[in-house]
This record gives sequence, C-alpha cells and structure tokens, in this order.
Amino acid sequence: MPSITPFLWYDTQAEEAAQYYTSLFPNSSIVSVTRYGDTGPGPKGSVMTAVFKLDGKDFIALNGGPMFKLTPATSFVVHCQTQAEIDHYWETLSAGGRTDQCGWLTDKFGLSWQIVPAGLNALLSRGPGTANRVMGALMQMTKLDIAVLEAAANAG
Repeated sequence: MPSITPFLWYDTQAEEAAQYYTSLFPNSSIVSVTRYGDTGPGPKGSVMTAVFKLDGKDFIALNGGPMFKLTPATSFVVHCQTQAEIDHYWETLSAGGRTDQCGWLTDKFGLSWQIVPAGLNALLSRGPGTANRVMGALMQMTKLDIAVLEAAANAG
C-alpha cells in the first residue's frame, strides 16, 4: 500500500517551520534538507524542501514561492490527553499567529491546527443530547477546556 505524506507549501520558511514544529512535538526530527541548484526555480543554494517527522509521521515542506498560501481548509489535529497539553500546544503554536473558535489556531507560518482533547469524539458519540450540550460549550470557546466539555457532557 502506498504511503501518504502531507506536503506543505511555504514561500521561504520551509526549513524554519520544520525546525519549529520538530522542536514542539516528541519523537520528531528533521530527516533531510534539499537545496535548489542551477535550474531553480529558487535561488541556487536556497532550501527547496525540508523533510521531517512529527511524532513519527512524515511531512515535507517546500519553499515554492508566494503564489500559494496555506489555508484553514486544511488543518492538523493535535489530540491532547490533559489540559496541560492543550495549554502547552495552544500557547506555543498560536504564538505569533492567531486563535480562532473551537480550538482552532493558525501558527506564525500560516498553518492551521486544532488543539483538542483526545476524548472529544467519545463525548460527541454519547448521543444527540450529549453531543448538543458538548457542541454548545465548545462553540463558546477558543482554547478548549476539558473540564467544561466534560461537565457539559455530564449535565444531562
């Protein structure tokens, strides 16, 4: 079976983004960096791609120029076990970026993330009444609060 690797387009920040992401997540590293040669299209010697692993999963970042931008239509979900993990990833990934509703944020490079409790799907799967209460609480938040979501789930 073929493997699937997320491929992220940056203007000129591919290596910087890869270094930043690998510094945040355990079991992460830069695998390789390739550089443009004489044929371009980037300046000779500048970074073309950075291949990296986040929590053991492969990613590729490309310095492809300014013609394409990352958008919230594609995001990465970080499933956190504790509120401390949510707080950590929320604060670090949103630094220099912007926060949005329901646990979404955009980092300083323009990549969108969802920072969510690992048990969110289980709460939403308990039935329509519970799902409605949990979604009602979730829609009021930017950074998600596990205790508030669990209280909403258990209120019925």
